[in-house]
Amino acid sequence: MRVVSGNYGGRPLKTLDGQTTRPTSDKVRGAIFNMIGPYFEGGRVLDLFAGSGGLAIEAVSRGLSSAILVERDRRAQAIIRENIAMTKEEKKFQLLTMEANQALVQLTGTFDLVFLDPPYAKEAIIETIQQLCQRDLLAEDVMVVCETDKAVHLPEEIADLGIWKQKVYGISKVTVYVR
Repeated sequence: MRVVSGNYGGRPLKTLDGQTTRPTSDKVRGAIFNMIGPYFEGGRVLDLFAGSGGLAIEAVSRGLSSAILVERDRRAQAIIRENIAMTKEEKKFQLLTMEANQALVQLTGTFDLVFLDPPYAKEAIIETIQQLCQRDLLAEDVMVVCETDKAVHLPEEIADLGIWKQKVYGISKVTVYVR
């Protein structure tokens, strides 16, 4: 895997061996950013189930100012740290080593872009988006990007967000919610 485009484009990304994380492929990551960007002028990104950190690193590579990555798995945390170090801009990234629910209680400010790729997709996505809205963590023009198995059906609306775009890539489905 590698960073697809932007300031870190072409740099290699490490991934975790085994079944605890499912890294987003270069192809799907590139497609996601073609859907939502592809480039940005500042803003904050939240990757709530970070895995290898590839989505948040790609977002900062493409112009977002800073990223918060949340990951509970210790082995994945080590991979994220290595991937962040590869950027040589560590100050743009903050890794929270905890469960997503814990992080939601501690986070402050608003996010312009949120990535949700939880292990138990549908239930976690609905609940997480509701919490993000209740805690006022989403910027007015936020994009919430959900990656699920293609068989998962998400509702048209969650809290005050609605589906803007949805596309299937192989076995993955990407759903983007906006206000």
